[in-house]
Amino acid sequence: MTADERRPRTGKQESVRVIVRCRPLSQVEIEQGHQSPNRALTRSLYSGEKAKICFSIVSMYPDRGLVELRNPKDLHEPSKDFTFDAIYNESSKQLDLYDETFRDLVDSVLNGFNGTIFAYGQTGTGKTYTMEGKPSVPEERGVIYNCFEHIFQHIAQSRNQQYLVRASYLEIYQVGFYSLLKNSRIVKNLIEDLRDLLSKDD
Repeated sequence: MTADERRPRTGKQESVRVIVRCRPLSQVEIEQGHQSPNRALTRSLYSGEKAKICFSIVSMYPDRGLVELRNPKDLHEPSKDFTFDAIYNESSKQLDLYDETFRDLVDSVLNGFNGTIFAYGQTGTGKTYTMEGKPSVPEERGVIYNCFEHIFQHIAQSRNQQYLVRASYLEIYQVGFYSLLKNSRIVKNLIEDLRDLLSKDD
């Protein structure tokens, strides 16, 4: 499948797109002795050693945008299938993810459309790595870095136009907004904000 074929449609054609990315074992998990399921099972079968196994309950098919999810309590139970706009497995690269999934969205923003990139998932699933990455390592720079590089390259190449770029850096956690630039605890309480909205409707 080519990059163009797996690239989601632009923001002008679709309101919301859902992209799934599955992370590999973390360094901490590797140091604790966990191994990828296939390697651990093979090693146990042929050497008689008892390896720590992270059971894989997810199978990903990027060419079809398909995720198969298995019940960890009963691996023999039939899997449940889910389809998404794009799928990225454990070996996916930061720049490939940006070029194939987000570049068109940022281009549409530069042409006057609104756009949002929203990372969602439980703690430890790789949101920070996907969004921030490691700025000091070019191939591991995340979405935020690549967005800014894209925007400022566009500005540098533009003629007879002025741009104003503003940035805020927020984290949504439980019921609050946290400003990561100002290092403040809570900007707004989501529950109080919702109550205010409902009371105005009454």
